[in-house]
Amino acid sequence: MVKLTPEMMEAFKATKYFAIATASKDGDPNVVPISMAILMDDETVWIGNQFMHQTPKNVLENPRVALLVWTPGVAGCLKVKGDVKVIDSGPDYIKMKGMVKERKPNLECKGLLAMKITDVYDCRSGAEAGKRLL
Repeated sequence: MVKLTPEMMEAFKATKYFAIATASKDGDPNVVPISMAILMDDETVWIGNQFMHQTPKNVLENPRVALLVWTPGVAGCLKVKGDVKVIDSGPDYIKMKGMVKERKPNLECKGLLAMKITDVYDCRSGAEAGKRLL
């Protein structure tokens, strides 16, 4: 696992919407926008599942994901890769369910995708595009 730098953590916290990409065991890609991605520490991201259908199925078949961290007005663009576990019971799920209710009282959290960060890449355009940062 890798640990995000303080600057990367600030960019993550400033991002309101993310894109999460997954693939089935056969390689069929899926990408969806999400807003409930919470940086729990410098190597762990929790993603609330309020609406996902294909993403949790893909993660059960292939736990590798990529998360785009970019938003207008924030310096940099990161592609964060990691391994994800689907959690739909227990204390972490209950905690995530409460975090979702606190942010968006009208939404119901159906599950938690717990991501351990393994790689970080620069995804800005230009000569450094695609450069591995961590």
